[in-house]
Amino acid sequence: MPIDAAKALAAAPRTGGIAWDRKDVLLYHLGIGAGVPATDPGELRYTLESRLHVLPSFATVAGGGPPGVIGGLSMPGVDVDLARVLHGGQSLTLHRPLPAEGTATTADRITAVHDKGEAAVLVVRTEVTDANGPLWTSDARIFVRGEGGWGGDRGPSARPGPPAGDPDRTVERHIREDQALLYRLSGDRNPLHADPGFAKAAGFDRPVLHGLCTYGVTLKAVVDTLLDGDVTRVRAYATRFAGVVFPGETLRIRMWRGQAAVRVAVSAVERGDAPVLADTVVEHR
Repeated sequence: MPIDAAKALAAAPRTGGIAWDRKDVLLYHLGIGAGVPATDPGELRYTLESRLHVLPSFATVAGGGPPGVIGGLSMPGVDVDLARVLHGGQSLTLHRPLPAEGTATTADRITAVHDKGEAAVLVVRTEVTDANGPLWTSDARIFVRGEGGWGGDRGPSARPGPPAGDPDRTVERHIREDQALLYRLSGDRNPLHADPGFAKAAGFDRPVLHGLCTYGVTLKAVVDTLLDGDVTRVRAYATRFAGVVFPGETLRIRMWRGQAAVRVAVSAVERGDAPVLADTVVEHR
């Protein structure tokens, strides 16, 4: 069996080091659409190094390496075909605000292997620490088609019900035609997001936007719209990837305000509000 659940779960954490600077943060912010309008004071906090605030979702690209989904496929006990892999969901917990530059130590391990019958789901956890202590913890949920059915634990299946009532705020964010080409410079150079031939072989009419780019666009919209533009108020952020986005489309981002959390639903306007992100929650101070 390509996935040996016992071996994967028993493996020691894989440690490494990452570093980033203001240029990396600025590039990430541009990659998720910051800077429009270019002279807006609210945008300059993302695009001007002298007043730089770090959007917490930058944690998903800090260090400039491949995303956790790719790293998880080289863990002990895991030997699967990349073509069968989907990024099913992402969660992030912030232990303190992210600095605009720094160095840190990472520890990656598989914390769960679920048997969904026709597929397996791996949960890859990354814990990041710098000289001052824990910085963030992230979980990437990897859906591997055709690798289930060994009789293992199915894992949690309950999902939160839809938010009640009409959203408190709805905003739209246009995705530029070259958005994926810009975002990929932050580390994820999977040709699925740039090469039409590769995308067609993978079953898509054209290259698709990185799910983690949509993840960043959405968090920025929530921070700017409901959290007074204050990135330090974000405590945690989780989502399930429910569909793809194509560069050039428009995202419709619906937000329901709670006491300490914002529920969010994201859809693609041009495709009849096709779901893109679901079960999305931003916890905040």
